[in-house]
Amino acid sequence: MPPNGISGAKILVIDDDETIRDLVAHVLGGWNHRVLGAANGRQGLRLLYDERPDLIVLDVEMPEVDGWQTLERVRELGALPVLMLTAKDAELEKVRALRGGADDYLTKPFGHQELAARVEALLRRSQTGGDDLDLDVYDDGRILLDNRRRSVEVEGREVRLTPLEFRLLSAFVSHPRQVLSHDQLIEAAWGDPLVRAEQVKLYVGRLRRKLEAPEAVETVRGFGYRYLPPTAAASHS
Repeated sequence: MPPNGISGAKILVIDDDETIRDLVAHVLGGWNHRVLGAANGRQGLRLLYDERPDLIVLDVEMPEVDGWQTLERVRELGALPVLMLTAKDAELEKVRALRGGADDYLTKPFGHQELAARVEALLRRSQTGGDDLDLDVYDDGRILLDNRRRSVEVEGREVRLTPLEFRLLSAFVSHPRQVLSHDQLIEAAWGDPLVRAEQVKLYVGRLRRKLEAPEAVETVRGFGYRYLPPTAAASHS
């Protein structure tokens, strides 16, 4: 296991290709992770209920219940980190994975070190949550974000966010009216230099839709994004 790596996680691999399942188990087993294998989406969802893994590695193309359907069901159940495996190096498929709620993706065939690095980054982010944020509670009359409870309300309506979406929103409300670059948002929400700017764009879009307030996060062309609170002054506690 590499120095300072995260070990001991329970990882569920859902892929109909036994060779891929064995490869992922071999690579991640070298980090002292416990790897569970499922040959299809139905079996994977059963293991998800029974085993409560820390992370899912999910293939796109599977018979019966494919990766997209499985991802949708996983996202209905919670905010578990998901790394999608795509057989095509196609932009639209990657975009679909991110829009569907995947936290990251890998194109097959993939390198062993890249697989291990991406899994470690996802595990690290899910374990650290938002503890490095400056705010315990933020309330500006539109958004109420409680970092201690990991909860968000928009105008009194509870909004369920994935851990990544929560960190992204926290970065915005921690710096109201301040333009944040793609690099700043990647550092704050992902903490992973491998993340692409396109992922930032997609997750900002997801956040806008969940908040049902597209005007709240403004695109500043050529620079990045900024959160615009309501006219009333934001309060921090």
